[in-house]
Order: sequence, then C-alpha cells, then structure tokens
Amino acid sequence: MIIAKTIEETRAHIARARAAGKRIGFVPTMGYLHRGHTSLVEVSKRHTDFQVMSIFVNKIQFNDPKDYVSYPREFERDFAMAREAGVDLVFLPDNEMMYVNHLTHVDVDLVTTQLCGAHREGHFRGVFTVVTKLFNIVQPDVSVFGQKDIQQAVSIEKMVFDLNQPVKIIIAPTVREDDGLAMSSRNKHLDATQRKNALVISQSLGEARELIARGERGAAAILGAMRRIVESGNPQKIDYISMVRYIDLQPADTLAEKSVIALAAFFGTTRLIDNMVIEPAAGGFTCIY
Repeated sequence: MIIAKTIEETRAHIARARAAGKRIGFVPTMGYLHRGHTSLVEVSKRHTDFQVMSIFVNKIQFNDPKDYVSYPREFERDFAMAREAGVDLVFLPDNEMMYVNHLTHVDVDLVTTQLCGAHREGHFRGVFTVVTKLFNIVQPDVSVFGQKDIQQAVSIEKMVFDLNQPVKIIIAPTVREDDGLAMSSRNKHLDATQRKNALVISQSLGEARELIARGERGAAAILGAMRRIVESGNPQKIDYISMVRYIDLQPADTLAEKSVIALAAFFGTTRLIDNMVIEPAAGGFTCIY
C-alpha cells in the first residue's frame, strides 16, 4: 500500500494506475477508521480496480474548534486497517497543503437547509469544499459514501450533478454494531450508560418501519412515535426527528415518494445521527436503515 503525502505524488501514482487500464475508486475519510469505512472500500472494489482512500481531518467543516483539536488521529492504526481492506493508496495531506491562500468555497443550496444543516452552520460548506478538492486531486471514476451521513451523501450527489463532475456516487448501507447502534468514531465518547441509552435511536427507526409496514403514511404519527422512544433514553438534547423528501431533503407531511426519516440527538456531549431511506416498492414502501 502506498502512502502519499503530496498532491503531486498522489496524482502520479493514480496516473500510472489509469495508464494500466485500471478504474479508480475513492473513499474520502477523516481517519479513525472502523468497519463502516472499510465496508465502503469493499463496495468500491466491486466497481473499480485501484482503491484510493484519503485521510484528512478537515478543519473547515468543524463548527467548534475544540472538536477539531480533539478529533482522534491514529494514523498507524488507520494504515493497518486500510491495508487489510485492500486500499492501494492512502492520500495523507496536511492542512497547509489543502488550504494554501484559500479563498474559494463550494456550497449547495436547499438540500442543506434542514436536518443537520439547520444545526451546524457552515459544516456542509466545508464538506463540499474539501470533497470537490479531493475529487479534483484523485479524479476517481467512483466514490463511495455511507448512508449514515445521508444529508452529506445526497448533497454530494446533487453537487456532482450540478457541477458536471465526472464521478459516479454510490451510497452504501449503514454498518451497525450487533445491538443496532450505527458505527461512528463518536461512539468512543459514550460512557456505558449513554451507550446503552443511545440504542433508542435505532429502535425508533425500527418502530417507524413497523408503522409504515402497517400502512401509516402521516409524518406526525410516525415521528411522534419515534420521539417517544428516543425520549425514553433520556437524551441530553434532540436536535431533530424529521421526514423529508429524498430529492431535495425538504419536509414531507405525508409519505408519498422516496423519502428519508432522520434524527440527531445528544447523549451526554456526544451528538449521534441515524436515518432510514424509504423507497416505493410494489404498492408499498421498503425501509433501509
């Protein structure tokens, strides 16, 4: 596995792979890898021949500078996991390389006004800026993102379409712990009680799925049932529990098309997110979470 720390070196290795007829797959990460990240590489390997992963803690997407400073950085551990997953090249830039005299930003309107976008001002602007830069550096054929960060993934799909970026976006299923909690680097901050209580998040999505299977289509009824379950876990704060249309991530009062049910809540000081994608199918709906 190659570890490249400069843009020039990264481009040179990718150019050689492409000259050899290989399609380029790309998984951008901020490191502190877990099985969720390596599952994205597995998906990418089904579609491409040369796997690139970036590890870059992107300062401009953090709302709180303290979160940026405290974000876990264990690069040797990450390299071992990436190598085991079959990554061919890790791009490991530093902040100075990525943002030299930086004045340009990328934003996507509408799809970032709800859900996490309503609570994390400037976050997605930072995400879209760094992802655009990484796409320009790597020039992948395929890039894989996780469903857990559904607003990010849907917004990047829209960004790629609007800017005519020549990359196919694949959204891979959320990877969960055995008890249902969505895998996240943030989970390490939960104490034992918070970790147990946080299971109400995935349990509330299970309740929503059951209600939809029984024919419920009203957002108020579905989200109300979810809120009661989440509140039973004594969260410090609930940021949102929402039903939105997939196409633009704007609120939906009734389930009538491809949609997303998403929620965010704090357990202690740790903010956790989760979601379910609802697809029309055979006169009903299929729920994926």
